[in-house]
Amino acid sequence: MFEDTVLYDVTERIATVTLNRPETRNALSSDVLRLLPSVIAKAESSNDVDVIILTGADPAFCAGLDLKELGSTGGNLGSSSSRERGPFPRLTKPLIGAINGVAITGGFELALNCDFLVASEHAKFGDTHSRVGVMPGWGLTVLLPQAIGVRRAREMSFTGNFMLAEEALAFGLVNHVVPHAELLPFTRSLALDICGNEQDGVRQIRSTYDAIATDDDAWESEARDGRAWSRAQFTPEKVAARREKIQQRGKQQ
Repeated sequence: MFEDTVLYDVTERIATVTLNRPETRNALSSDVLRLLPSVIAKAESSNDVDVIILTGADPAFCAGLDLKELGSTGGNLGSSSSRERGPFPRLTKPLIGAINGVAITGGFELALNCDFLVASEHAKFGDTHSRVGVMPGWGLTVLLPQAIGVRRAREMSFTGNFMLAEEALAFGLVNHVVPHAELLPFTRSLALDICGNEQDGVRQIRSTYDAIATDDDAWESEARDGRAWSRAQFTPEKVAARREKIQQRGKQQ
């Protein structure tokens, strides 16, 4: 059994992985960052799973790195156990993000690393790396421009402003926006459509999409700049000093 900060359920060949720290808006602690790749890897290796859904316990999808931990020890800044790039182990099975609330910074990167997204009417997306004073590390500077175009991506990253669900649909960030109560049923219906297909074919098509869309040089550029920034500029004390201001500005949006 996995610890209760990351829940795992398999029904009808669909694995549902749920971030379960609702009191912190599912913020990414060291514990969550250790568990999440392990749970995703379990779904990837299971013969009983064809599709994976990633979601959060209401009211949020994921508020990003836990600022309390980041401002004390900074231990969660480098806690992901991902292998080559991104927050998850390398996958062959489709991963759908069911975005039930805010997806911010590291939580936004989790969403971007999904194959596609279904959003609740309550969903909001924001890249607040610039507010916190940390660099993206899971491919945001690669994946966000692919989703919405480089100029909109730059605006989101430079301002830290949020994008609401309907705007995200108009810009192509999400595939569907549905009433909140219908989010998981609707996402499961899409997952069942995928499960009904020939799985070797689905996984080969996914692999081909991944190969075509991947720019390894771009991923390495982000990783290199992130490492340099962390060594030169990041300290937990700076985050702690900014924490209240960051949270207040987030509440205003």
